[in-house]
Amino acid sequence: MTLFQQLEQATKEAVLSIFSIKLQDVEITLTRKDQNGDYTIMVFPMLRHIKGNPAAIGEQIGIYLKEHTDLITDIEVIKGFLNISVSSTAFLTDFNRILSNEKYGTVEVDASQPGVMVEYSSPNTNKPLHLGHVRNNLLGYSVASIIKATGRKVNKTQIINDRGIHICKSMLAWEQYANGETPESTGLKGDQLVGNYYVKFDQEYKKEIAVLISKGKTEEEAKKEAPSLLAAQQMLQKWEQGDAEVVALWEKMNSWVYDGFKTTYHNLGVDFDSLYYESNTYLLGKDVVQQGLDKGVFEKDPDGSVWIDLTEDGLDRKIVLRSDGTSVYMTQDIGTAIQRVKDHDINSMVYTVGNEQDYHFKVLFLILKKLGFDWAENLFHLSYGMVELPSGKMKSREGTVVDADELMEEMTSTAKAIAQEQGKLEGLSEQEKERLYNMIGLGALKYFMLKVDPKRSMLFDPVESVDFQGNTGPFIQYTHARIQSILQKSGFDSSQLNSATNLELTDKDTAVIMSLQQFPEVIQSAADKYSPALIANYVYELVKEFNSFYQNVPKIVEEENADFKQFRLLLCYKTAAVVKSACALLGIEVPEQM
Repeated sequence: MTLFQQLEQATKEAVLSIFSIKLQDVEITLTRKDQNGDYTIMVFPMLRHIKGNPAAIGEQIGIYLKEHTDLITDIEVIKGFLNISVSSTAFLTDFNRILSNEKYGTVEVDASQPGVMVEYSSPNTNKPLHLGHVRNNLLGYSVASIIKATGRKVNKTQIINDRGIHICKSMLAWEQYANGETPESTGLKGDQLVGNYYVKFDQEYKKEIAVLISKGKTEEEAKKEAPSLLAAQQMLQKWEQGDAEVVALWEKMNSWVYDGFKTTYHNLGVDFDSLYYESNTYLLGKDVVQQGLDKGVFEKDPDGSVWIDLTEDGLDRKIVLRSDGTSVYMTQDIGTAIQRVKDHDINSMVYTVGNEQDYHFKVLFLILKKLGFDWAENLFHLSYGMVELPSGKMKSREGTVVDADELMEEMTSTAKAIAQEQGKLEGLSEQEKERLYNMIGLGALKYFMLKVDPKRSMLFDPVESVDFQGNTGPFIQYTHARIQSILQKSGFDSSQLNSATNLELTDKDTAVIMSLQQFPEVIQSAADKYSPALIANYVYELVKEFNSFYQNVPKIVEEENADFKQFRLLLCYKTAAVVKSACALLGIEVPEQM
């Protein structure tokens, strides 16, 4: 039983004994920094059941706890708040409980229960991954890890947008201007090569528009009649008809892109359990439309198009099938969601998609509910804000996109420069140094992206993110390395994972223990809210508490009291373990030396 649970149970027993009332819940929080005590028992919620002055009620409960348990050493009542100071023995007993759990904070996955599918990345195969994709991937991968840590089975997936007019634009430009260029002949990653021709198409398309306007066409007419666009539209029609040459070119260029994506995902440290391709799913959902018509969920207009009227739900009418019988994106998404539930043992899905699609997902989820799928209650849109750099927004068609590969290389280079300036790499081989630079650079990138609430747009500053001070990944990584150094210098024996319980702890000792106590609850809260930011900011607060502890207690390596030395080494050891575990949930590695 945790210390929190003991306090909750003891408080219930106190209320039952004093007031003959059986409480279902007791609210306990950490005491405010400007007040005395470790934890605060909230008296105000009890007033629904207990009549009287909240301060007097708190006083009675506090006195009872002091007299009938060995948990409490002191109390202070401030209006309806009962602040309690917990005994060192109680803290140390709880700390031993934490020490004994090797996977503290996480829960074993229950494979017998339906899982959750987390979708992220889902790129187009006409260009490389960029800064926006980086935030998307890091959010999705981290949320999947956090959910798994709560004991749920997770399937990480993406739907690859490998068809459509934008894909044909790259194909057409390569066919016209590449002279047979390949990733091998150019030395470029496949996705970068194909992306260059997407940019090339746009450049030539704009030239054609300008020529047509000069001949008297309106801008709108010129955009529709430009030869490049007409050719791309014709290529798409051929693809849909199964033209052998077009399909062969599509397969070849897509294979280049997949190889490029694979490298980027590996370098970013993300992966997937299943893959879906729009070229396979774009016809899904059409059969569901007929089912919806039969149920009266959808309605057919005189022109043959099929709609759903969501005005009574505060939305609008939404088309699900065109008059010519072709599907729209909504139809595909309906069909793909149903297919995923058929393919995998899941009963919920998380879609990691930017906030510009908020309305789309409101409509999608509502349609699936109206169609009668019970799992539709368990769908969540992990909506996130856009990422900007100090220099402004990115525009991929103009070739000014911030490439994900280049960004990671820049982060590693920045980390290298700062680490060399710090001069703390003695004893490392060149290979070990390069690995450390990469670990710091990626840690800086991931932490900076994930510490911000997903819903917020953010300004990503590469230089600020690699600062070794403040709320950054490198600061957290450095703290972990510092702890490992302390343990090594002290000759710590990790086989002796048990602390004496007869020590008189300082406030700094107990502050670290209280931070460690919060870890399981933070993981659960982060999973419930789909927010890695809760983990990121928790681990930052933990390392701050540890650094305050380290600076304010006698030097551990010089501690003469053997029991105290062992306790504080164990505190270091478990703090490092929790830092490592928390960072792993963010996809961040922590170094042993730095």
